[in-house]
Amino acid sequence: MRIVRWLALGAIALSFAGEAWAQRKPPYYASIVAGKAKMRTGPGRNYPSSWLYRRADLPIKVVDIYGDWRKVEDPDGTQGWMLVNLLSDTRTAIVTGSIVELRSTPDYGAHVNWRAAPGVVGRISKCARGWCWFDVKGRGGYVEQTRIWGTEAGETIK
Repeated sequence: MRIVRWLALGAIALSFAGEAWAQRKPPYYASIVAGKAKMRTGPGRNYPSSWLYRRADLPIKVVDIYGDWRKVEDPDGTQGWMLVNLLSDTRTAIVTGSIVELRSTPDYGAHVNWRAAPGVVGRISKCARGWCWFDVKGRGGYVEQTRIWGTEAGETIK
C-alpha cells in the first residue's frame, strides 16, 4: 500500500514539473520530441496541417501559448501551432550557413574535434561568451553561437 501511495505522489510531482515547463513564458527555445509532428494553422486539431515534421530533436522557438498549444517558429522562419506534448525542453540547435568546426575548447585556436555541415542537428549545452557545446550523437565540441540556430545571441546555458 505504501509503495502505491509513493508512486502516486511521484507521478503527481512529475506532472507538476512537466506543467511548470509547459507554462513557461515565450519566447523560448525547445525541440520537437516526436518522430512525426504536425504543425497546424491554428491552435486545435480542427485546423488544417501546414507541415509534417519528421525530424525529432529539430529546434523550434515557442512564440505564443494557447492552452495546450504552442505557436512555434522553425529554423526557416515558418510559424504554426503544435501540441505541447510534441515538444521537449531539451535544447538543440541546427548548423546554419556553412560547415562549422567543433573545437576542444571555446577558442578559435583550439583543436578541431569534428566538423558539421549545414542542416546537422545536435544538442547544446554550456553556452557562454559566444560559444556552445554542440553534441551530435556523441561527437561534440565547442561551436560559435552565431553559427547555429537554437539560441539567442549571447544567451548563457548551463
